[in-house]
Amino acid sequence: MIIYKTREQAELIRESCKIVNDAIAEAAKMLVAGITTMQLDRRIEEYIRDCGALPSFKGYSGYPFASCISVNDAVVHGFPNDVPLKEGDIVSVDVGAFKNNYHGDSAYTFILGDTDEKVKQLVRTTKESLYLGIEKAVAGNRIGDISHAVQQHTERLFGYGVVRELVGHGLGNDLHEDPQVPNYGKRGSGPVMKEGLVIAIEPMINLGKKDVVTASDGWTVLTRDGKPSAHFEHTVYVQKVKADILSSFETIEAAEKGNLNLFS
Repeated sequence: MIIYKTREQAELIRESCKIVNDAIAEAAKMLVAGITTMQLDRRIEEYIRDCGALPSFKGYSGYPFASCISVNDAVVHGFPNDVPLKEGDIVSVDVGAFKNNYHGDSAYTFILGDTDEKVKQLVRTTKESLYLGIEKAVAGNRIGDISHAVQQHTERLFGYGVVRELVGHGLGNDLHEDPQVPNYGKRGSGPVMKEGLVIAIEPMINLGKKDVVTASDGWTVLTRDGKPSAHFEHTVYVQKVKADILSSFETIEAAEKGNLNLFS
């Protein structure tokens, strides 16, 4: 069942999203070769709680951490750990926060230091596809219009692998609500979007093939061919003419530019 949100409810979701994005920015400030993803997770949780919110992911279906931090061939749901990050790593940080009975959800992929141009292009293209999908998130369009826009830009233009098993989703009182928002599909297919729909659009794009496997921890999703993956996510509020993006990369991008250890 799709639950539509009022403007007042959307503003509460925006508040939770701001906490999420600022928490990711805190992690971006710390990113340097030698730091561990567990250290990043601790700072993210500390920041969320300092804002009077709860980390949405911690305890969700038994997930034990405040964030999902996925490195290189980890697509999503990566467990924070004590392995030091190194120059050239691709680090995707996915965070949720719960405040005033509403969740916020967003993700961003960083490049630690320098890396192969092919990987840089993957990260750029994935981010571009997110905004192309958002352009289609208007009342009267269908979910498949978002899906097609992402797939067209990543898979058909660049030959990247678009993950099928994982999708975007509705968002509100629950972290995952209807409808599902795939990153592949046909224009004009799926549910019609109406004003008041809040969805998280999140392209998960592989440099190689689309196939993925789940690690022994039962959570971390990896590319089957071992090639890198990128992930970006915004929470958006569907309107008549243009989607209202409730999350924001502004503080994240500022932290990225201010950290000389990150490629931006």
